[in-house]
Amino acid sequence: MSTDSDDGTNASSTDTTDDSGGGHCSTADSDGEVAEEIAVITFERKLDTATEIVEGIGDRYESIDVIEYHGDVFAEHWGEYDCFVGLMASGIAMRKTAPLLDDKWDDPAIVVVDEELTWAIPITGGHHGANQVADDLATLGAVPAMTTASEAADKQGVEKQAKALSAHVVNGDSTVATNLAVLDDELGPVERLDGPRAVIVDDDVTVLKRNLDDGIVLGTGSVSGANEGRFLEAWDRALDEIDRDWGDVEFVATATRKADEEGLLAAAATRDVGVVVFDKETLLEFEGPTPSKAKELIGWPGVAEASAIAGGADHELVTEKTSYESEVTVAVGQ
Repeated sequence: MSTDSDDGTNASSTDTTDDSGGGHCSTADSDGEVAEEIAVITFERKLDTATEIVEGIGDRYESIDVIEYHGDVFAEHWGEYDCFVGLMASGIAMRKTAPLLDDKWDDPAIVVVDEELTWAIPITGGHHGANQVADDLATLGAVPAMTTASEAADKQGVEKQAKALSAHVVNGDSTVATNLAVLDDELGPVERLDGPRAVIVDDDVTVLKRNLDDGIVLGTGSVSGANEGRFLEAWDRALDEIDRDWGDVEFVATATRKADEEGLLAAAATRDVGVVVFDKETLLEFEGPTPSKAKELIGWPGVAEASAIAGGADHELVTEKTSYESEVTVAVGQ
């Protein structure tokens, strides 16, 4: 199963293993794929721009601090943040941080941005938070200058897949091989295995572990052309009805025939969640209890319930499907 926060891709049927794995930097469950605690390092004369950054993207992170630049500022705060945003020339940031770099899974990500917010340039840790922060800075007008191979080719590296799936990479060294496979279009769907189970893998197999023990999946069907607002309204109402919020959502699940539904993808991007799409055979395996006209007409089971069950860690249905405005159906799985 693979996914992205604004792009649906294929999924296989069963669930994820329960391997152990710790986090790096200050984010307990990210294993370095995401940035949650940010420091903007800035010269005093650029404080207005730093304030603009905080006001523009600060609500997307657990914390975002502004720290005035001095010669040892990076060394002084190394390891305290997931990502440094250097409001300075790239050469300064490179010279001051290069002696501190040790391992890409442990080192904080570094992005530099100019005072006019023209460019956002990930220097290190592109797959470990820097690309994410550069993407967010793009909402302020900066052009994200990403040089990681998968992003440069407009493809989805496994670290980005992990983030969208509310999971983290357990064996980081494997991502060199798997991201090369992504680049060459040779990496298949992420396999999901039900546990308890022991799994033996080679060095070129990347293992992802769920971040949430009791997360939920929003199984979603729709009529063609439903707009972003309809999906957002339907999802929000479904969560309200079971007294859960977006922090509990692992991802949105649907069918491969809905993979290009623009309203769904836009709504998922707005909520910053991944979209997982299941093929017909998988959905038939996890068919829900509510009869569906689609089964009679085109041979597909009801998408909302089947995808909610298929996507949930326990393959259980929390709520049966509900139709919203006769355009979007939502079922909740876990």
